[in-house]
Amino acid sequence: MRRPSWMLSTWALLGPLAAGCGASHSHVTWSEDPPPTQEMSFAARPPPPPPAPSPTEDPKGFAARYANPAVCEAAARRLQGASRDEAWDGLKACIEHTPFTQLNALLGRAWAQDLSVRPEGAKLIARVVAQRGGSVPGELRYLQEKQIPIFSLASAMDRPDTYKGRYVLLRAQVADQRSEGERPTVWLVEHALSSVQTEEAVGYGERMDSATAYSGDLSGQTVLTGPGQLGGTVSSAQRSSRTTTRRFVENISDETGREALGRLARADPFLETRRDYVILARFDGIRLTSGGPETDDEAPRIPVLTIVSYHAPQPLVVY
Repeated sequence: MRRPSWMLSTWALLGPLAAGCGASHSHVTWSEDPPPTQEMSFAARPPPPPPAPSPTEDPKGFAARYANPAVCEAAARRLQGASRDEAWDGLKACIEHTPFTQLNALLGRAWAQDLSVRPEGAKLIARVVAQRGGSVPGELRYLQEKQIPIFSLASAMDRPDTYKGRYVLLRAQVADQRSEGERPTVWLVEHALSSVQTEEAVGYGERMDSATAYSGDLSGQTVLTGPGQLGGTVSSAQRSSRTTTRRFVENISDETGREALGRLARADPFLETRRDYVILARFDGIRLTSGGPETDDEAPRIPVLTIVSYHAPQPLVVY
């Protein structure tokens, strides 16, 4: 039987391929272990930081997130673009939960609008003044430069009609507490800080004592005894010492001579007597005391204040 020509050519081609495959397989060696697989290594990425606590919902957590009060104030300022209310809550958290003394930042341009419209702005200023040490006269001069409507007790007493209803800031001690009807009243004695310089011995001191004696005779003539000879001993002593000292400057709180009556909304057990406080109050005017008749122009007068807030001053004065 005769095969077609196309079948012969196919078998002719397959023959050399089969032979070639057999020859190539004779040189291949198989390994029992599978080829190693390449493992891809991925760099571990740190988890994203948690979002900052909201100063409105968690003021302590917001303030605790930052290393110092200046950084905390800057973070609160950045919130103004999203919400001025939340930014203001952040500023209050920085002042109330950190040792905030940055009065320049508080009175800067960034917070000027909030201080002029928000009722608690004066309280925050009083708190910062207390945290800076409570040197009220010096701080009031700076507030006047910034056109902040907080004044001194002395100015209010000089022109009571002008300052009636305005804020006054003073450093004072509570001398007495009484109740007039349902509203308790405290007797305030204004104080001011003054600096006293002292020196205290530190380390070891050196001391050296020496004594010298001389003896001999002296001949001569005096009016009382005439000519003669005197004998005796002359001694001298010398003492020196050295001590290492260190100079200290302390703040002393002294009375200014001004007093006032402070009204409270309710009795406050934390407002203790014989302690200094930085007090923010509203000036209500001048009234006659019981020492003279109401018709007497020379009768003793005393300013009356409504206490808005009070804060214990820190011992260190910061300028």
